[in-house]
This record gives sequence, structure tokens and C-alpha cells, in this order.
Amino acid sequence: MSDLILHHYASSPFSEKVRLMLGHKGLAWKGVNIPRILPKPDVIALTGGYRRTPFLQIGADIYCDTALITDVLEHRQPEPPLYPEHQKGVARVLAQWADNSLFWAAMAYNLSPKGAAALFAGQPPEAAQAFAADRGAMRGGMVSLRPGDATAAYRSYLRRLSTMVEAQPFLLGDTPCVADFAAYHPLWFSRVVNPTMAGILDATPHVIEWLDRMAQIGHGQASKLSATEAIAIAAAAEPAPLADEAFQDEHGIALGSRVTVSAESFGQEPTEGILRAATRTRYTLERTDERAGRLHVHFPRIGFVLREVRA
Repeated sequence: MSDLILHHYASSPFSEKVRLMLGHKGLAWKGVNIPRILPKPDVIALTGGYRRTPFLQIGADIYCDTALITDVLEHRQPEPPLYPEHQKGVARVLAQWADNSLFWAAMAYNLSPKGAAALFAGQPPEAAQAFAADRGAMRGGMVSLRPGDATAAYRSYLRRLSTMVEAQPFLLGDTPCVADFAAYHPLWFSRVVNPTMAGILDATPHVIEWLDRMAQIGHGQASKLSATEAIAIAAAAEPAPLADEAFQDEHGIALGSRVTVSAESFGQEPTEGILRAATRTRYTLERTDERAGRLHVHFPRIGFVLREVRA
């Protein structure tokens, strides 16, 4: 069975979500440290354009977006489950809220003028400017929450989370599920990456106790890999055979068409390739890179846009 290779960097909140899920599953994985900002030539060699962090590599298969990565890990190692029996829908919806509304409120708070000053303290001014320019380009036309609005929303969301863990150890019961991992990583950023901003957590001690329980899960069995090694692994492999799932055509675009897939909002850089699968839950594009060889790049349908490339 091919190794799990996570392309990430230490302070990436969505990477922490996946690292903790890997720990929850007790999985061994290899980590490739990637740059926080462009240029990312080794990333693009594998994804074809997608540059959000993290992404998961298994041989010549590239999985983009943590919602899809969660499904891949669940298939790889079903126990302990990330989707609780009889609450799968609730867990998915709560995770989607956490990865969007909670995340953007938390990050707007964390990267307020005070937060940004603390995060980049001791670094040259060019570092903060380059990061701001990079993330500004990724945001495109997204509307940013102002610091005051973000702080108010973040406080409200923390109180709502607190009511969920007052009488039980995790958000939906006695064991963590996908919703816990999705809600954890924005708060982890406040607490661990930018602790100057962690005071907002003090008003919700039940949340702090929940954060402690989540942190104890750990990251599993991790080892390091270079980007060059990861690309060589992809080049030496062939994409795994696609599952025989029904083609779900919502666009009038036939399999075998040249298409692009891009995120709906943040990080809209497109990946172009041949559409090989469009199932109920995901798109699969085939593309070839001069260094990485023939690849299958996979995206979830929710949150991503499929377009045909016309001559």
C-alpha cells in the first residue's frame, strides 16, 4: 500500500486539521514541507495549479481540499471513524460550518493589526508584506470581515461550541469526529501559532478543556520527505484505478473532455486536465507533468467549479 504523503507547513491551520486526523487514525505518514507563499513550483508540478494547503499524495494520486482528504483517510482506515453512526449528516454540516464561517472569523481576528504585528514580530517588514500580498491575491473578490466584526462573531461561535462540550467530551459525543477536527484548527491557530491572541478563549473554559483533549490526540507516526522525493514517487507510480462509480453529469460535459476545476472562492487558481471521473462526491482530472509524470488530481464537488475548456 502506497505511503500517505502530506504536503503542508507547520503553521497551516488546515494542515493541523489533517495532522490530527492522521493521529486519530493511528496512521503513519510522510510530510513534505511546502512554502507558505508563491512561488511553489513543486506544488504546482503535482496539483497543476491548486495551491491551497495542505494536499495529500498517494503515489500518483493527488487529493485536494481537507473535506476530500477526510474521506480518503476514512476509506484507508475506517476505525476509529470520523463520521459517527446516525450523525453523519450532522457531523458533515457542522464541519462545513467550522471550515468556513468559524475559520474566516477566527482568521480575521488572528490577523487583525494587533495579531499580524505579533505573528510577524522579529521578521523583516518584507515578510509580512509578501504574506499579505499573497493571501490578498488568493482571496480574489472575497469580502473580508473587519476586526471588530470578526471578534464579535468569533466570541459568539466560541460560546456555541462551549455549550456543546459542557456535558460531553467532544462536540457530538464521547469520541471526536470530523466536526471536532474542523472546529479545532482555527482555535489552534489562536492558541498555538499566535498566542498573543489566545485571550479570547479565556471566557469559555469548557472550550479550553476540549482543546486540551484534542491536542492529546497527536499527529500519528510522521517522518519527513523532500519535495524532490515526493515528485519522484509520483513519477514512478501510476494513478490508482478509478472506482466503478456512476457518472453524475450536472454540466453537460462528457468524460474525456478537457476541463478546469477551481475553488469557488479562496484560492481560485485552476487545475486543467482531462475529466476522468465525476461521481456523486468528486471530480478526477488526469494531467501530465514533465517531472511528476501522469497524475490523477481529485477534488470534492462541493466548493469547487467545473468548466469545459473550449478551443
